[in-house]
Amino acid sequence: MFTDTAVLVERNLLTVKRIPTLLISATIQPLMFVFLFAYVFGATFGGGSYREFLMAGIFTQTVVFNAAFTTVGLANDTSDGIVDRLRSLPMSRLGVISGRVTSDMLLGAIGLAVMVACGLAIGWRVQGSTGDAAIAFGIIGLFALAMAWVGAVTGLAAPNVEAAQSIGFLWMFPVTFLSSAFISAQSLPGPLRTIAEWNPVTAVATACRQLFANEAPPNFPAATGWVADHAVGYAVGSSLVILAVCIPASLVLYRRSANR
Repeated sequence: MFTDTAVLVERNLLTVKRIPTLLISATIQPLMFVFLFAYVFGATFGGGSYREFLMAGIFTQTVVFNAAFTTVGLANDTSDGIVDRLRSLPMSRLGVISGRVTSDMLLGAIGLAVMVACGLAIGWRVQGSTGDAAIAFGIIGLFALAMAWVGAVTGLAAPNVEAAQSIGFLWMFPVTFLSSAFISAQSLPGPLRTIAEWNPVTAVATACRQLFANEAPPNFPAATGWVADHAVGYAVGSSLVILAVCIPASLVLYRRSANR
């Protein structure tokens, strides 16, 4: 399986080399969100203190949106018949999917590095220890892996590339914005607040803020509740649950795609 994964990672990265706009998309889009929220909305939400609060949410949002690369990549390979060719070879089914996931994770890592540099440029700083920061980025990496497998399930379930793009954004936007990635979940009304508090995106963003020691702006209501008190554990646990569901589901969908 590992050999099959490595071969497909190389193939997917060669595609990026030949179509460099894919790399531009992975880096420019996050930067646009950083500057949009930091300077367009940041003056209203708290200026410099909001920019520190923002970065953990931007990191989390970016790894969610990066799932679109896996979704579209697998849907495109399925529509073009490449998956059928790979299925005819003595290759691991899991290796075919994990090759796409791994290459997209590498692209995402480049985008994350660019965002860290951008965050430092606008005044964001890690106020906690180096060890805590490493744990925070580890949590982001684990959540990125989970989101990539969600993208794999979406791409394999979609009948074509256009449907894959539509379905992907249908879940990405509400999952990202109905959270504390950019605002305090405590400011939302009724059921929306409960959903936002238990959203894994909220847990990852909150865990990273705690580990980075980035405080919320003074005008933001403090995060309360079980998830806020156990953000690191809940972030890790929810990522592992997503992986436990999506990896087998993707294999089932990969087999079913042979009958399309």
